[in-house]
Amino acid sequence: MHKLNKLFAALAVVITCLLQSFPAQAEMSAQEKDALKAGILEVLSENPELLIAALHGLQKRMEQEQEQVRLGTLQKQRKALEQDPNSFVAGNPAGDVTLVEFFDYRCGYCKKARPVVEKLVSEDGNIRLVMKEFPILGPNSETASKAAIAAMAQGKYREFHDALMAAKGGLGRAQLLQIAADTGLDRDKLEQDMQKAYITDIIRSNRELAARLDISGTPAFVIGDAIVPGVASLEQMQQLVAQARADCKSC
Repeated sequence: MHKLNKLFAALAVVITCLLQSFPAQAEMSAQEKDALKAGILEVLSENPELLIAALHGLQKRMEQEQEQVRLGTLQKQRKALEQDPNSFVAGNPAGDVTLVEFFDYRCGYCKKARPVVEKLVSEDGNIRLVMKEFPILGPNSETASKAAIAAMAQGKYREFHDALMAAKGGLGRAQLLQIAADTGLDRDKLEQDMQKAYITDIIRSNRELAARLDISGTPAFVIGDAIVPGVASLEQMQQLVAQARADCKSC
């Protein structure tokens, strides 16, 4: 019964699409429209392969439209992704390809992806790595992100970031502050800076940006026109970087 309902739904969609292909159909009477629908149904019942072809065509068209919407959204958000002054830039700040990473310090998959990203950036030598704090795994994640952003004021973001990514455990406040001290941060200043409104604003902006791009998990990467959810292999990342580089040269 479920498959039959899906078939009827598909038929309704196909019939609607077919009717829309008749320019004058809006001028038809109700009886003429019903007769046309009946004729289409008869043709489809006698030639089911037409239905399959029509459904495939409809699916392809919908996918193309969705891809155009996705690319349009990505282009609109390009500056926020790649040129946000509140996001730390690692790798080569003058690189010709920008890799944007959304991450959470308590995300095991982010920790798994870290050596891949580091190898990619170090071996290529011409990649800008934009780091987007995107805490989604609870209060400890948000506190860790606030601390990391606050560490920028002391010029130790990257050292603190690396230490947090290497840390095990739940990253409670005591552990967080100990890592900060071990990294050479002034703990008192860090705690004061963590309370500042601009830090909350940065995290909120990153979340809003992720939502506009349909990014809901970590890690997530943006390379050129590609959005990559989850952990990718070094080879996959290299291919995406090469594609982004080629697209940049051709534009």
